[in-house]
Amino acid sequence: MTTPAQDAPLVFPSVAFRPVRLLVLCVALTAVVTAVAALVGYPLFGLFFGVGMALGLLNALLVRRAVNAITAQDHPLKKKMALNSASRLLAITVVGLTIAFLFRPMGLGVLFGLALFQVVLVLSTSLPVLKKLRAGDGDQGPAATTDSSTSNDG
Repeated sequence: MTTPAQDAPLVFPSVAFRPVRLLVLCVALTAVVTAVAALVGYPLFGLFFGVGMALGLLNALLVRRAVNAITAQDHPLKKKMALNSASRLLAITVVGLTIAFLFRPMGLGVLFGLALFQVVLVLSTSLPVLKKLRAGDGDQGPAATTDSSTSNDG
């Protein structure tokens, strides 16, 4: 007999998540977007874009905290993570849409900031993993060394 998906144990792989690097990227992107927006006469768009990036970073930090807390339990369940994710995303969506509505049209920068943050997050976590896999370290299992100076490329 198999376990239903909602009651199956929750297992997350380790991810190359570096919040300080993400913060630096967010600040740099916000500075560029704010400068460009100011040049075309809409500096508030850049400010709201930065708020969106900050909301995205806050979400990513809350995800890490939730994953650590849930997976530390004896029997972590996917259902707990799903409920946590749904409530967190609902709250961030409500905040983002409220700001976008109240401060329209410049408030739409929040939604653009949230969207671009997700792209930055995916790239910043997947590129190091892909790089490690291309180097051949992914095929050696958990006993593999973490020395990235050796490569199978020659």
